[in-house]
Amino acid sequence: MKLLNQEEAKRVCDRVIGFSKADECSVNVSGTRTGNIRYAQNSVSTAGLNENMQIAVTVSFGKRQGTATINEFDEKSLEKVVRRAEDVARLAPENPEFMPAVTKQEYRPSAEFAEATAAIDPEFRAQVASHSILSARDKKLVTAGFFIDTTGFEAIANSNGVFGYRTFTDLNFTCTARTEDGRGSGWVTRSANDAKRFDAREASNVAIDKALRSVDAKALEPGRYTVILEPAAASGLLNFMFNGFDARRADEGRSFLAKKGGGNRLGEKLFDEQVNVWADPWDKDVPVSPWDTQNMLPRERVDIIKNGKVASLDYSRFWAQKQKARAIGQPGNIIMAGGTKSLEELIASTKKGVLVTRTWYIRSVDPQSVLLTGLTRDGTFYIENGKIKHPVKNFRFNESPVTMLNNVEELGRSQIIGSEGNGLTMMVPAMKLRDFNFTSLSDAV
Repeated sequence: MKLLNQEEAKRVCDRVIGFSKADECSVNVSGTRTGNIRYAQNSVSTAGLNENMQIAVTVSFGKRQGTATINEFDEKSLEKVVRRAEDVARLAPENPEFMPAVTKQEYRPSAEFAEATAAIDPEFRAQVASHSILSARDKKLVTAGFFIDTTGFEAIANSNGVFGYRTFTDLNFTCTARTEDGRGSGWVTRSANDAKRFDAREASNVAIDKALRSVDAKALEPGRYTVILEPAAASGLLNFMFNGFDARRADEGRSFLAKKGGGNRLGEKLFDEQVNVWADPWDKDVPVSPWDTQNMLPRERVDIIKNGKVASLDYSRFWAQKQKARAIGQPGNIIMAGGTKSLEELIASTKKGVLVTRTWYIRSVDPQSVLLTGLTRDGTFYIENGKIKHPVKNFRFNESPVTMLNNVEELGRSQIIGSEGNGLTMMVPAMKLRDFNFTSLSDAV
């Protein structure tokens, strides 16, 4: 399947809008070519290539809206999807929070596309799996992993003259290595938009090394410990917190950023001064779409937390109008400043503590305080006098990322994590934190 170039995508958008009889019409045309390889028990189980293109059309009659999608691009199908959206809109109730389509916007391009990733072929994917499988067999380990690469395009347009076009690539890799008797387990994840920045051998060796070192884990009493969270372990928790940076949820008292008596905590210092977080669609390491697809608004570089203070909140167009604020495109990435120390250097500076490879099965306990519960997994180690002394059994924890970011001792180097559950691409550092709350032991490996 041939992905559409800018001229071809513009032609499709114009044709769709030309068919519409509604007051307003918005179009999203997108296509992806996604390759993957999956392996388990040291054998490849599936491999494939999926190609798809689709059109989503949203129309409105007054405050009534309707949306329809289709993956056929001939003239009859283009008109059919418009008519279907119009039929839905006529049947829909009025939306009391309806906002008219945006007028013409300027979108500054973001460097999301990398030729090396677009050139990935079956041989490349096979080599990724081979590095894990052969290295694991040599050490009598069993591996399971998944590698996926995507090349795609997206075009947006509306009847008010908006048009934007982008191409993008990305890849994601996870690998779990286990001892044959199941007593040791290691895990790794890697993400990038450029395949030149991905080393399958290095990544697999991380999981293999952790599996070997995690055998014969000893029980450690639950309690509050100094912990070093690797970037993937930290991102699993932070993901929940950043969902709360929505102005409406805060103003209505539904998030940790709500102020007692009404309003929000914009401008207040809620975190350690070392904590600096921002969104930037043009970041060289984690570039993302220059627009927010849902609202067709341009994204901007925005400070979210500055020296521990809440620097900005996300306003939808409706809530911005209501609160007399300015709406911008919702962030597509979350970037947290880190330090210069490697993970090994963070460990070397720790007298007593616990190293956590991964946080898993995380669930919300109290949304108001972002209190979470979950488990460590795939490599948890006890640190003493600057060295890993021995592996420890996994813990259940009860902790809030808000509290976590008030207990920062040191931040290490940042790592790209990739899209989390909220769709944000994250880049976060390893974190050395005090008083992390481990509540009980887990027998899981």
